[in-house]
Amino acid sequence: MAGSKGSKYFNVFLNYKFWLNTKTGDEILDKSMLQIFKDIEKEGSIQAAADKNNVSYRKVWGDIKKAEEILNFSIVEKKRGGKDGGATTLTTDGENMLSAFAELEKEFNKAIYKTAKKFFHSLNG
Repeated sequence: MAGSKGSKYFNVFLNYKFWLNTKTGDEILDKSMLQIFKDIEKEGSIQAAADKNNVSYRKVWGDIKKAEEILNFSIVEKKRGGKDGGATTLTTDGENMLSAFAELEKEFNKAIYKTAKKFFHSLNG
């Protein structure tokens, strides 16, 4: 969101970022991890999701394990290979978290758009 066209704030943008973290500040879920989970769901693979987001498999796996430890539930379920190959899917808890976070983001976007519009309007008098 930026100031309206023709205003002195036209090139001023309001950006924001939100994430879930613990009371001690350990990050659990942010927009980049949300995208990783969406890609795991779509691709069926942590490696494919990591590659798609230009992140190492090791980092993604570490972030998933850390989040699962903090949340005390599994987010992904890995099925080992075999003749049909392996796959990774989101657990029901993982799907619920993904869905709830996406809805939270949607609601935040609406509220912030409305608030930012009011903010820029008050700046322009």
